[in-house]
Amino acid sequence: MQVIQEITRPQTSLPGLIKTPEASPVIELESIHKTYSMGDIRVHALRGVSLTIRQGEFVAIMGASGSGKSTTMNILGCLDRPTKGTYILDGQDVSEMSKDERADIRSRKIGFVFQGFNLLSRTSALENVELPMLYAGVAGIQRHQRAIAALAAIGLGGREQNHPNQLSGGQQQRVAVARALVNDPALILADEPTGNLDSRTSIEVMEIFQRLNRERGMTIVLVTHELEIAQYAQRVVVFKDGKIRKDYRVDDQRHAAEELRNLPAVEEDDDEE
Repeated sequence: MQVIQEITRPQTSLPGLIKTPEASPVIELESIHKTYSMGDIRVHALRGVSLTIRQGEFVAIMGASGSGKSTTMNILGCLDRPTKGTYILDGQDVSEMSKDERADIRSRKIGFVFQGFNLLSRTSALENVELPMLYAGVAGIQRHQRAIAALAAIGLGGREQNHPNQLSGGQQQRVAVARALVNDPALILADEPTGNLDSRTSIEVMEIFQRLNRERGMTIVLVTHELEIAQYAQRVVVFKDGKIRKDYRVDDQRHAAEELRNLPAVEEDDDEE
């Protein structure tokens, strides 16, 4: 779609769900350890994790509570840094960066989508989408145009002035997706993005992720505890006891657009809370 093309970074990988192995790495974790100190107790959250995710991949990360998946997500999102090991993000070593340096990297290279949407309740959908560009110093007119394009790309054209309490849960999550991609990130990190949504709305959100990945080659890492949601990704990485226990391609990948076509049509208002 033309609108998506305008708000995403140019890609070199071939179209389609399976990307070429020559695509450049966006994420390179090498022997990552993370240890927390709780008084006299040392908790080893990650124990030598190595992982490469290439440009244009759609990867789901799974694992039980305490498996290390949340710690990995925090490191991938530059919200935390490893105790030991190397993390290269889009060609840049972020392992030893300071808190301020990591904040700058987050604003430029990463788009976040959270389970709880994390929208500002007193601002419109348009203003919520503009917020990352405001922090990045993008001029007002350009912010406005890019936010409108991002909302149109995820099916919310005409809803720009609605506040979160005037939108359904699915619509709020779509606003969060638009906000994540508006700064043209190298990586979208989605943390349990369907956790607060019903089944149909979850499929709608996954259709947006699959379309962004398929049509524009956006790199997406999705954290989920639901195997059914993980099957929308191309690849699944399973954590246990601070290590990667499985890393496999999804042979029976679900296709959200096809599933939506097979569902009965509903009025837009039926999705509202």
